[in-house]
Amino acid sequence: MADYDVDLFVIGAGSGGVRTARIAAGYGAKVMVAEEFRIGGTCVIRGCVPKKLYVYASRFADDFEDAAGFGWTLGQKPTFDWPTLVAAKEKEITRLSGLYRKGLDGANVAVVEQRAEVEGPHEVRLADGRRVTARYILVATGGAPVLQPAVPGVEHGITSDQIFDLPEFPRRLLVVGGGYIGVEFASVFARLGSQVAVTMRADNILRGFDNDLRTALRDALAHAGVTFHPNALPVRIEKEAHGLIARLSDGSALNVDQVLVATGRNPHTTGLGLEKAGVAMRANGAVIVDDLSCTNVPSVFAVGDVTDVSNLTPVAIREGHTLADRLFGGKDVACDHENIPTAVFTTPELGTVGLSEEAAREAYPVVDIYKAAFRPMRATLSGREERVLMKIVVDGTTDRVLGVHVLGHDAGEMAQLLGIAVRMRATKADFDATMAVHPTAAEELVTMRTRTARYER
Repeated sequence: MADYDVDLFVIGAGSGGVRTARIAAGYGAKVMVAEEFRIGGTCVIRGCVPKKLYVYASRFADDFEDAAGFGWTLGQKPTFDWPTLVAAKEKEITRLSGLYRKGLDGANVAVVEQRAEVEGPHEVRLADGRRVTARYILVATGGAPVLQPAVPGVEHGITSDQIFDLPEFPRRLLVVGGGYIGVEFASVFARLGSQVAVTMRADNILRGFDNDLRTALRDALAHAGVTFHPNALPVRIEKEAHGLIARLSDGSALNVDQVLVATGRNPHTTGLGLEKAGVAMRANGAVIVDDLSCTNVPSVFAVGDVTDVSNLTPVAIREGHTLADRLFGGKDVACDHENIPTAVFTTPELGTVGLSEEAAREAYPVVDIYKAAFRPMRATLSGREERVLMKIVVDGTTDRVLGVHVLGHDAGEMAQLLGIAVRMRATKADFDATMAVHPTAAEELVTMRTRTARYER
């Protein structure tokens, strides 16, 4: 390693890059990290963390309304102030960014807050002109939102990068895209007081999720005031004196204050110089890696959203950790991408792990479905029209649980623990033999005895 300036050069100080750097340095490696924006990456600065803070803010509207059913009298109608939320969010992400920087400093990782580009298999060039040689280079630059479809006036739209810091609260918001980013922001802004419309290419939201959960969530969002325009996308966005006019492919037109384009993200590799090192990429810029985060160039690796394998923060962290363990810790480990639990932080919340019913029926000859829908206990006194939906997908031959899907309060918290059971290949009999915690919504997961459907092929 003495032939190089550093043992590991990391491009990107997001969750994956920071974890890799810290673990590698803990093994005694000499590590340098370059970040051109703010330390913390998408998750901390303009993704998971600020989004979850805004989700919490949006749910107070329901809490205030529900309180009356439990004997509370609110003397004055609550009001919401957008600038206060934006300022509070900024304070928190600044604190977290500082903690990320402190962690790197404490691990003796050299941090360079400027852009770095690849010059070759073992060399990077910093924005100030310095060149650094490295035994290994890690690309952890994440992804960036794209303004699509590329229709006239799309430049008047904003992406998820800008929506957290709008100078004025949008009273009328059009969300383009029915993926998890689109529906999460639709849910948030509808509860904060916006008139929200969603346009999407498909006839339903959340492609790839279990169909029953997709439909139940769409209906719940519609009940909360979100209007959906399926099979329709903007064909033109026009700027006018008092906002924007979005003309849709179904012939309708919407007058709005903002258009949030949430149709996807691309790996952030443009201009990174990877072609100089001979690194293979897909058409969308994704770095091609194997199961060990290795590229086709032995000295160059990539983790996280830049690979477009599984665009979730915990995945990037786990990929980075296992990479550092393997390169510098002498451990023969790999990141397991099967049965990744995840959540969609709408209201109601969606938590899921494993196979959907549709995917299971394609992969297994016999599939058993257990499903329950009920009114949560909290709604009995609040009077809110709210339903919880839970679904267990089982291999009908072995009794192994293939997937569990929950729509309701704290579904994301449930998905984290359910992920352990599914990963350990628990059976439906294991679920049935587990004592219930009463009274909770989650107890339904271990008291569901009646099979609602069986599919054989």
